[in-house]
Amino acid sequence: MRELSDRVSTDSALIDVGSVEAIKERLVSYLIHTVGVDPEFAVARDWLYATASLVRGILSEQYLNTARVEYDQDVRRVYYLSLEFLTGRSLMKNLWSLGLVERVREALKSLDQELDEVAEVEFDAALGNGGLGRLAACFLDSLATHAYPGFGYGIRYEFGMFNQKIENGQQVEHPETWLRYGNPWEFERPAILFPVRFGGHITCFKEESGKTVCHWVDTEDVMAMAYDVPVSGFGSGVVTKLRLWSARATRDFDLDVFNAGSYIDAVKDKTISENLSKVLYPADTTLMGQELRLKQEYFFVSASLQDILARHLRRHHDNLDDLHEKVAIQLNDTHPALAVPELMRLLIDVHGYEFDQAWDITRQTFSYTNHTLLPEALETWSISMLESILPRHLDLIYQINHRFLTEVKRHFPGRPDILGRLSLVDDKARQIRMAHLAVVGSHKVNGVAELHTHLMRQHVFADFAGMMGEKFVNVTNGITQRRWLLQSNTQLAGLISEAIGTDWVTDLSQLHRLEPQATDSAFCERMQAIKRANKERLAALVEARTGVVLDPAAMFDAQVKRIHEYKRQLLNLLHVIVLYNRIKDGNPPAHPRAVLIAGKSAPGYYMAKLIIRLIHDVADVVNNDPAIEDRLKLVFIPNYNVSTAEVVIPGSDLSEQISTAGMEASGTGNMKFALNGALTIGTLDGANIEIKDAVGDENIFICGLTAEEVAEKRTLGYHPWDFYNGNADLKRAVDQIGGGFFCPDDPGRYQPVVDNLLRNGDHYFVMADFASYAETQARVEAAYGDPEAWTRMAVLNVANMGMFSSDRSIHTYAKDIWRIKPLKQA
Repeated sequence: MRELSDRVSTDSALIDVGSVEAIKERLVSYLIHTVGVDPEFAVARDWLYATASLVRGILSEQYLNTARVEYDQDVRRVYYLSLEFLTGRSLMKNLWSLGLVERVREALKSLDQELDEVAEVEFDAALGNGGLGRLAACFLDSLATHAYPGFGYGIRYEFGMFNQKIENGQQVEHPETWLRYGNPWEFERPAILFPVRFGGHITCFKEESGKTVCHWVDTEDVMAMAYDVPVSGFGSGVVTKLRLWSARATRDFDLDVFNAGSYIDAVKDKTISENLSKVLYPADTTLMGQELRLKQEYFFVSASLQDILARHLRRHHDNLDDLHEKVAIQLNDTHPALAVPELMRLLIDVHGYEFDQAWDITRQTFSYTNHTLLPEALETWSISMLESILPRHLDLIYQINHRFLTEVKRHFPGRPDILGRLSLVDDKARQIRMAHLAVVGSHKVNGVAELHTHLMRQHVFADFAGMMGEKFVNVTNGITQRRWLLQSNTQLAGLISEAIGTDWVTDLSQLHRLEPQATDSAFCERMQAIKRANKERLAALVEARTGVVLDPAAMFDAQVKRIHEYKRQLLNLLHVIVLYNRIKDGNPPAHPRAVLIAGKSAPGYYMAKLIIRLIHDVADVVNNDPAIEDRLKLVFIPNYNVSTAEVVIPGSDLSEQISTAGMEASGTGNMKFALNGALTIGTLDGANIEIKDAVGDENIFICGLTAEEVAEKRTLGYHPWDFYNGNADLKRAVDQIGGGFFCPDDPGRYQPVVDNLLRNGDHYFVMADFASYAETQARVEAAYGDPEAWTRMAVLNVANMGMFSSDRSIHTYAKDIWRIKPLKQA
């Protein structure tokens, strides 16, 4: 990959990185002058910070150039608002983008350091939890790579989600101290500071002109301070930014109270204020947690919008009339939905616009991405809480709702029933529906896979679609091949580049040229060798994390994603138990199998955490039974994150994508696995459908009910007992779980799991899909027994993943939703 990694020119007027010797001199200089460490005594982390300082300087120059071009061309920009940005580690990503991998590797080598070891000590940025944040990170990469003017906004979480530890088989949450050693990539911006207000009350009066003016007064204020993280484009010379907000008190402490001897009370307000940016997703099982989460969401959208307006006014001199012509704001899920009334507040209360003009600007500025079909996941906030914390916004939401329902009445005359369904206000529950607010306040609403968008139109937002169908569009999610192939699977990336050149790095559709290689024995043999090496690397990670030794010759069967009942880790686990029983009965599978599961459960999600414990109890039995030998292993990899994924995904043979049909919006893990040559076993859910269409029915393993069949069973009646009694393997496995076979010290531990499957309706259709899943797994086993055929299928999967790049997603957003164009020069 030397040609690819060095092909981008990064010569700079200020920073010379044109040669290995120049880089070496720079690294030593940064180590001494910035890190403050003697090279004789420097450790890997010191070299990380020295290397990051070098790279950050280059990125800063490129960003300033990008910003000047954007300003001079007065381009329309997109601002991506997301509560999560799961960026992972940045050193290798930026070196690849700048074309400096090999030069920096050689420079460090000459200083007796290994680049891979230096990169390994970097902490993952703990700014997200799962697919939502990973998608946002991919999108920023694609924006910069293709020179689109864009900017990301989020929160600088001090502790991130949590660090998942497994203690006695149970998930235990510990603080994610990712900032323990600081963040070498961020620029602190103490001068970029905006007040964010909470509480208080509204006072309204009429001016002489008859205009009603409202003021939000007696508020408690928190300051939002900016931290900027550069996001590099691959080979484009364009750098955009992720601006993260950190909460600061309006004053550090009350000196009078301090002098009176009450030291704790003196800094109480500071401590409370700064809690807003401490932790991603505070537990919302208590009223205090709910209030903190609501404040967190408003904190970041208020600061972001104030910043966006300030930037616009610097160029357009106190005129916001054309804001929607120069600004596009994307709401990534409902977490930033409060941006709709906040922009209204800023336009009306601060800048003096009339309601109608402000509403017209607002609706043309925002667009909204929906990420879920689960009704319980569609965010709502209680009216009483909004009234207490954001009274002005509640008032504006009521006004927006009144105006919207007037339109509904005109569109659906004589249909009072539809008013309640479309209203932003749920009068019975006394709640505000944030998804409805996002839909009404946006000019476009997109789903993230064809099935998801179809179901969104037909079910979740059916009434809205009946009224404003042109608003709803599809933009299937994508992943960045720079992170998920070029960087994480360099050997496979090199093999692909040898076969078809390197254009695929920025145009993934070029992968279709690999198809003839599926029948080239030399290519397939090299691909098998690369997969074997990746499996050995994964096996080493598993042994280091868990102590379990895996045989790389076994099929590596991976299900790595958030632990949730609809994602059905339980379905996978039931199959593991069935395989275990078959081996015990003298009927072992033809090929050894290692089942790898990883993911975090939300701290308050009892059933998901119980499933994690069940996985560990089953693993203890399976992995320690001498009769099983190495024919079956079950491993839970703790604290799954981006860096772990970069090892798991290239090293897996089989990708488990088995969510209940109609419940997964898209998924992006399915794309990452297929891009790295893993075959998919999955339901017809989310983007699995589009992957199946792309790779062909013969190159994927589809099982289970369709979304239509699931809906039909829900309507006509579903009886999980029928499946339990009709399948001896399934019945035996469920009985073992319920009877304490895997936890003899506490036989009733998993009775809630069995109750959910049999007595509480099996909401996620685990029982109904088990037979199809098991039969499909038998087909997987048979296919794996023919290495040549399996590799041919793997090559065809890789070759047909062109449409699943985040580049394609961004091109679609840019053209159909944001109306932005690439910069003319950078």
